[in-house]
Amino acid sequence: MSFRRALLALAFCAMAPATSWAEDGRLIEGGYEITFAGFAGFRIDFKGSLDGNRYDFESRTFKEGVLKAITMHYEGRNRAWGGFTAQGAQPNGGSLSLVVGSQPRTWAAQYGAGGTLSETHNPPWNPPPKDTIPEDKKRGSLDPMSAALAVGMAGDAACDRVAHSNDGKRRVDIILHKIRTETPAQAGIPQAKGEVLVCELYSKRIAGEFFDAPEEAESERTHPMVIWLARLDNSPFRYPARLEAKTGFGTIRGRLMNFQARPMTPEEKVAMRR
Repeated sequence: MSFRRALLALAFCAMAPATSWAEDGRLIEGGYEITFAGFAGFRIDFKGSLDGNRYDFESRTFKEGVLKAITMHYEGRNRAWGGFTAQGAQPNGGSLSLVVGSQPRTWAAQYGAGGTLSETHNPPWNPPPKDTIPEDKKRGSLDPMSAALAVGMAGDAACDRVAHSNDGKRRVDIILHKIRTETPAQAGIPQAKGEVLVCELYSKRIAGEFFDAPEEAESERTHPMVIWLARLDNSPFRYPARLEAKTGFGTIRGRLMNFQARPMTPEEKVAMRR
């Protein structure tokens, strides 16, 4: 598994709310540290607001430590917003803002009936035919955070599902499969409430612009990421608390550095409605 794909998978899992918090208004914040071969690599910070039947979440991914010093600049932001029904999350829209080196790009998506998607690229995106995402592959796909929000309420069933992720240039399936459960002590997550789910996670390319060979991408099936999903509060949601992914250059490890949830203030509720 490449570093880029491992980072995509963690960013995909980095947040998803519990619907039981939405009625009284909750604000969730946390952060992840990702190390590569023992050195600091990436940080993912996230926060989200839930009030009534609405949600609004955002994340920031950036380099730190040795990786920041020796590689090109990278920073990504993802926002997702929508509502809740008895069937779960109903995404309304999502946006991505990425800066790689000195090249920024943004992508915004609005979701319609039947899984339709309308999108805006800046700068304009006019790929050659081989890198185009066909309309039938766009249908039902979501930005990475909206995709996580759409499946994250599965609780104990979180491991056995496929999410259709789209970052505007690449359509990828994120596939999770349960392999075992562990106690909090076995998992190394003492703050977990009850058993921890341990899952395999890998990505499958569907359409779009990819830089590695198809054979390399398919080899990830034999070396998937392993992710530990734990309950950290009184909701049914399981948060990703640890991950490991083997690459040709070393092992990527991620862990939850901090997490908190609190009631929203009246001012925060007003700001969310704007």
